[in-house]
Amino acid sequence: MASVTFRGVGKRYEGGKGFAVRGLDLEIGDGEFMVLVGPSGCGKSTALRMIAGLEEITEGDLLIGEERVNDQPPGSRDVAMVFQSYALYPHMTVRENMGFALEMAKLKKDEIRRRVERASAILGLDEYLDRTPKALSGGQRQRVAMGRAIVREPKVFLMDEPLSNLDAKLRVQMRSEIIKLQRELATTMVYVTHDQIEAMTMGDRVAVMRRGELQQVASPHDLYDRPDNLFVAGFIGSPAMNFLRGRLEGAGDGVDVVTGPVRLRLSPEALAAYPKAAERLGQEVVFGVRPEHFQAGASSSLPPDQRLTVTVDVAEVMGSETHVHFYVDTPPVALDEQSAADDEVLDRTRTKVTARLDGTVRVGQGDQLEVAVRTALCHLFDVETGQPLR
Repeated sequence: MASVTFRGVGKRYEGGKGFAVRGLDLEIGDGEFMVLVGPSGCGKSTALRMIAGLEEITEGDLLIGEERVNDQPPGSRDVAMVFQSYALYPHMTVRENMGFALEMAKLKKDEIRRRVERASAILGLDEYLDRTPKALSGGQRQRVAMGRAIVREPKVFLMDEPLSNLDAKLRVQMRSEIIKLQRELATTMVYVTHDQIEAMTMGDRVAVMRRGELQQVASPHDLYDRPDNLFVAGFIGSPAMNFLRGRLEGAGDGVDVVTGPVRLRLSPEALAAYPKAAERLGQEVVFGVRPEHFQAGASSSLPPDQRLTVTVDVAEVMGSETHVHFYVDTPPVALDEQSAADDEVLDRTRTKVTARLDGTVRVGQGDQLEVAVRTALCHLFDVETGQPLR
């Protein structure tokens, strides 16, 4: 096992026009399960491939353990990588696929057999060892691909979106299997995904990337509760956090956020979490509230100044919960250039809001519904910088 350290690591595009990764500083601990997550093109796979030696590092230093590996070829780094595609040899059995790299390394047959059988036992592949890949399901093939990495007993495991080819049910199953595998092997694992649910359920820590730059690295709980900026707040969570432009106003001994026709009282907990809010009275802010922090008014104990009545646009019945969509008459918040461009096509005068309510809520399009907002759990951001008002 070994740690992995990025020190100001960058990767320029060919021709020097822009960066795929810029100034990446990240310490991945020995035995840690680190997940790199972000939208397509954010640089997460490039960062992973730099660890593997498959992408050239154009600036900064990359260390595996205490050793700088910038100029080391892939075969000298003692890492193993599992790709999105299984890349199994179709004419070989599972046993042969798993042991092939060890044969090329000229290990003794007894040692190869020991490693293959150990990996097979860990992954539950014993009864499939003599089958070829075409006789296996997608999940079984992915386990063989992982087994091929395990037998190498590397310092670091690298996984590049290994579950993206599987159906939804199998992805859930394989997530738990990979978590157990990492715990059993007690090895360093770096896992890349664009799926924030995978990231939040699997990683010891999660590194969120955007346009080649690291936005925040923290535990899943900290990412969810204390995002460092608007992008992280909007990326982490499903359904995504709602953002509303608002103005902070003093009201008696408290502070309200006014967004369009809606006025909500910020709870003492919110003001304690965002102490700079009291300095911004009369100024515009971004008010963030997660869908799960709404309550149906009929079942809520929150006071009247934390409630509003909305007109239902769409109600999605999910069984155990109902997602209610409605609009607030305030301009939408653009998280990046793409969403700003989308806003030009869509309605720029109002913002769509999603409330995740109990499944017993029964409403339809056009119905009036009172909802309560748990402002104790809201988020407040600077409208210009996107930074939290902490």
